[in-house]
Amino acid sequence: MKPLASALKVLALLDRLAARKGSVGPAELAAELGESRATVYQRLLTLVVAGWVESVEEGRYRLTLRAARVARAAAEQAGIGDRAMQVLEALVAETSATASLTVLEGSEPCIVQRVEPAGVLRIEMRVGATMSLGHSASGRVLVAFADPATLRRLKLSGAELPSEEICAEARRTGYAVSSGLSIVGIRAVAVPVRDADGRCIAALSLVGPAADFDAARWVAPLQGAAKRLTAMLEGQ
Repeated sequence: MKPLASALKVLALLDRLAARKGSVGPAELAAELGESRATVYQRLLTLVVAGWVESVEEGRYRLTLRAARVARAAAEQAGIGDRAMQVLEALVAETSATASLTVLEGSEPCIVQRVEPAGVLRIEMRVGATMSLGHSASGRVLVAFADPATLRRLKLSGAELPSEEICAEARRTGYAVSSGLSIVGIRAVAVPVRDADGRCIAALSLVGPAADFDAARWVAPLQGAAKRLTAMLEGQ
């Protein structure tokens, strides 16, 4: 049987979108693919209806997080998910605190991996739970280290963002601490996880009781684990 030529062309368009760091218009894509603008626009609309692409500005498009979900599944099937879990497990063993890996899901920080220590206070947040951008340590990191396009999108979303002072402090120190207002008695500290290009793609955090919370004690283990995650994403 022959492959579907139309499907191959739609997938080729997805590859072009994935190669972009920001949104792109149909005319630019048409020039790159050697296709007519109308044809490319029709394929874009197909991907929008299917949930793979979204319109973000006048006449410009980008991938949705559906691609991230598929990428995560592919990573897990390739064994990378297991290695990420091993990094979190080692971090928990070193610190005796709950470790979480968080990414942006729309305009909310969403936990995609989590490991809790045995025999200590359990924090009732599971994989798939979302948090506050303005108050959570992970949310503050994801905003403070966001690329300009992501930051612009977050501002347009109307979400409550951390102040510029908080973001500036996070960029200066390399980490952010939660406000303590979201969950009473619980504090967290988070650091950015970067890809091979240096972009922040996730936040790695440690969470524990406020009574014995010590952010400075956890920063070095967090940063070491974040570097190992970056190396893992690079295939090392």
